[in-house]
Amino acid sequence: MPVEDAPQRVTRRRVRTRARLLDAAFTVFAAKGFGRVSIEEVCEAAGFSRGAFYSNFATLDELFFALYQERADLIGRQVADALALDGPGLDVPASVDRVTEVLLLDVDWLLVKTDFLVHAARDTAVAGALLDHRARLRHAVADRLSRAPLPAVLGDADSAAHAVVAAYDGVTTQLLLDRDVVQARAWLKQLLTALLTDGSTPSETSGPGPR
Repeated sequence: MPVEDAPQRVTRRRVRTRARLLDAAFTVFAAKGFGRVSIEEVCEAAGFSRGAFYSNFATLDELFFALYQERADLIGRQVADALALDGPGLDVPASVDRVTEVLLLDVDWLLVKTDFLVHAARDTAVAGALLDHRARLRHAVADRLSRAPLPAVLGDADSAAHAVVAAYDGVTTQLLLDRDVVQARAWLKQLLTALLTDGSTPSETSGPGPR
């Protein structure tokens, strides 16, 4: 093997190790709850030693932020891809349809995220980092909404993005309790349509309201 290939093999192995640790942590966090899981449990689920963990992450908080970033990036791509189909303008009703069809609504992820939110609420440093991650998604949404005519009550695109994220948070809270993904998508569609337009939507596409 050429000497120059060795670093590439190490890098690929490191990437696979990191991915396995993240997958294992997600499974363990979802089953037991963030704050009730040790580094040893994550390592055991991934099939690695503590050394492998510490070569990738300094703490469980850091590992969680890596998980959060993965899913924040996924949601950001889903939203951006759905909105990008409109070209230079933005057809808000059509975009709402597409976003609510593809947006990640995963109960296990919501369990993990909610556990960590409670943890962050008691630690200002962690809360600041979590707010920064949330802001990235909100800014991506605001960038796309800046091309759309919005109801005057919302003000600018940044305020509209805050409202969109708040609607998503509210819908996912209900989803945690009733586990009804179909209902969650229908409710989210209604909320976003009401927020970003005059509230009208064809009767055949409207779903049931919140319970």
